[in-house]
Amino acid sequence: MAEKSVDEGAGVERSGVSERDLERRRRIRRGIVATLVGGTFWGLNGTVSKWLMDAYAIDPLWLVCLRELAACWLFLAAAAVTSRGREQLAGVWRSPRDLLAILGVSLGAILFSQVAYLEAIDWTNSATATIMQSLGMVLVLAYVCLKMRRRPRRREALGVVLALAGTYLVATGGNPGQLSLPPQGLFWGLACAGAAACLSILPARPMAKWGNFTVNGLAFLFSGVILTVVYRPWEHMPALDGVAVAVLVACVVVGTFGAYALYLQGVKDAGSMRASLLGTIEPVTATVATVVWLGTSFSPADILGFALIIAMVYLTA
Repeated sequence: MAEKSVDEGAGVERSGVSERDLERRRRIRRGIVATLVGGTFWGLNGTVSKWLMDAYAIDPLWLVCLRELAACWLFLAAAAVTSRGREQLAGVWRSPRDLLAILGVSLGAILFSQVAYLEAIDWTNSATATIMQSLGMVLVLAYVCLKMRRRPRRREALGVVLALAGTYLVATGGNPGQLSLPPQGLFWGLACAGAAACLSILPARPMAKWGNFTVNGLAFLFSGVILTVVYRPWEHMPALDGVAVAVLVACVVVGTFGAYALYLQGVKDAGSMRASLLGTIEPVTATVATVVWLGTSFSPADILGFALIIAMVYLTA
């Protein structure tokens, strides 16, 4: 057996590929799969949420409360699985400054993004909301350029032009004299873009110190508690049957925690740029699911606008 292992190792070296390279390739492949599956879950979750809100008259804020207060415990449990995660969970409570930073993440990123996304879905559909959310890449680019005191590169500037053209087509259907989206849908769609940018920027520093699951678990918890106190979801309880309860559980476990956990793993294994490009499967999945499941139709101008915005992601990532 030892001789065989030596021979195999020598074969690997003779082929010009080291064991480290093979492990790196396996990690990247794993990251690609995780990103694709996570993005698909996200896209499907938007369509499922739209169906729930329409079929059971569920208020978007009620759904946000449920998702955040349920998913936070899954994030915290995932953090507690490892000894490192348990140390982070215990240590963060001894740092008031970092807890304040996580509170900022919960309000400026988690709560903002959850509310804006579900409101945009409620006023439009999951495909349009997810595509509009992708415009957050333009705001992230603006932030990076200001922080680094540089001008946008040529391909980045082209991406901004495509994003503006795509937004125009989605909002007007190609007719400048009218809006094809309701004003509320356009407002919440643009809010989705701002929320997506906040979600990309605000958690970076706390997560680098305390870990993804710890920061997201606490941010979801803080956000859910604050929204619950303000909104009081028990006063807006929808009439749910067994099917609705099962779908809600899937939204929390698969569409929120599962999608987020897989995407974060994909970013870690495949790299942020590759993950950003692969993440465009989310709006594609949302569009296909919206057409096939909900029967929503889109005009040629809508489809062209979607394509331009997705092209923007490739140019600016």
